[in-house]
Amino acid sequence: MNHPQLIQGGMGIGVSNWNLAREVSITGQLGVISGTSLDQVLARRLQDGDPGGFMRRALAAFPFQETAKRILDKYFISGGKGDKPYKQLPFFSIDNNDSLNELTVAANFTEAWLAKEGHEGPVGVNYLSKVQLPTLSSIYGALLAGIDYVIMGAGIPLEIPAVLRNLCENKDTSLKLDVENASRDDDYKVSFNPGDLFGSGLPELKLPKFLPIVSSNFLATLMSKKASGPIDGLIVENHEAGGHNAPPRGKMILDASGEPVYGDRDAVDTEKLKEIGLPFWLAGSYGDPRGFRSALKAGAAGIQVGSAFALCRESGIFPELKNKILSAIRRGDSSVFTDAEASPTGFPFKVMKLKDTIADLKVLEMRKKICNLGYLRELYKKDDGSVGYRCSAEKQETFVSKGGSTEKAAGRKRCLCNALLATVGLPGKTVDGQEEKSLITLGSHMESLKQLVQEKMDFSARDVISYILK
Repeated sequence: MNHPQLIQGGMGIGVSNWNLAREVSITGQLGVISGTSLDQVLARRLQDGDPGGFMRRALAAFPFQETAKRILDKYFISGGKGDKPYKQLPFFSIDNNDSLNELTVAANFTEAWLAKEGHEGPVGVNYLSKVQLPTLSSIYGALLAGIDYVIMGAGIPLEIPAVLRNLCENKDTSLKLDVENASRDDDYKVSFNPGDLFGSGLPELKLPKFLPIVSSNFLATLMSKKASGPIDGLIVENHEAGGHNAPPRGKMILDASGEPVYGDRDAVDTEKLKEIGLPFWLAGSYGDPRGFRSALKAGAAGIQVGSAFALCRESGIFPELKNKILSAIRRGDSSVFTDAEASPTGFPFKVMKLKDTIADLKVLEMRKKICNLGYLRELYKKDDGSVGYRCSAEKQETFVSKGGSTEKAAGRKRCLCNALLATVGLPGKTVDGQEEKSLITLGSHMESLKQLVQEKMDFSARDVISYILK
């Protein structure tokens, strides 16, 4: 089977948007949309008046038009909402919410449909294993649009091959949930039944290829042997990649600057990877001609590239912020810090130090802690056996009252959900009524970005591909 040599990373909330993925896919490489929080993205784009009419055009192709009409009636505002805050969406929970599931299915369909419109190139979608509650309805929406690849990282997605197979057959599907303090006898699951939500006459769906993201030979072998069905390849991502990184194997040790220390145990042996017999792509500081050639020499099918695509013309980072980032890189006034405490997930997270973002300590200290979106909440077993929800980005006393540790509450400073939505020009409001500030994540290796920016500030996705493949 012919696989693309370049996989464009599925970044942030809306950074890897349909426009970027479509442009990459038209070239024959794998364009990837980010599947994180697309319910918020669709609802907010509609409330902003849907500039260009793209969301409404995609919803007109949605196979369940009664659902599309309900969504438009609820969220679309002709001319935009102005200075009013966005509508508050309900939180995902272990109990199904039909209107939220409808919105999530439609949002994933919309993003994937637009990415696939008008060409035959492959399109993928990237999900986070840590964000479990929306997973089933999200995947179903992408399947309705004919998604070609499903990519999943930030966890060990052993159940996903069976999930894909069941959803493609329009079956009632469940996903086991990670619940803190649960015993082996507990069986906490989230379920999704397409027939219950949309009735009979469901369309036939094709099975996409599945590529889990792993960080070690151990996880690569585990996925190949223990997954609930066949996998089609592996994306092997090291700790220099942007976004969430796998923690170091063994005890977490921080260096003098506060970054996690990675060692020999975290290195990947590509010779052992080849023994698994699956195609693999290397990720994390491979996004330049030298990195690409070294990956192919090591036996990889290609590479996954994030940061360069994040800063290209078609990405979702709003233009003023993108120009600010590019100017800082061109000046040599940019650095990326691997923050062990930035993310409520507990995974290290790459943060670009930039003024007027929440990477700026002064800006961060002004923001009152709150969890009002809830995608990165952790689930825990309550005394009565029911499931509770808590997030270390919420008020410390609230988090601790739910059984969270004081140390974790004090350390996890940032609300990634709000910050990443702000990064793509969809900012919510803080408790004080101010616009939420953004947060930038890029990979550690900046040389390829510096070279691209020195050539021209405004570069396209095609420029990135040409640069790497030259």
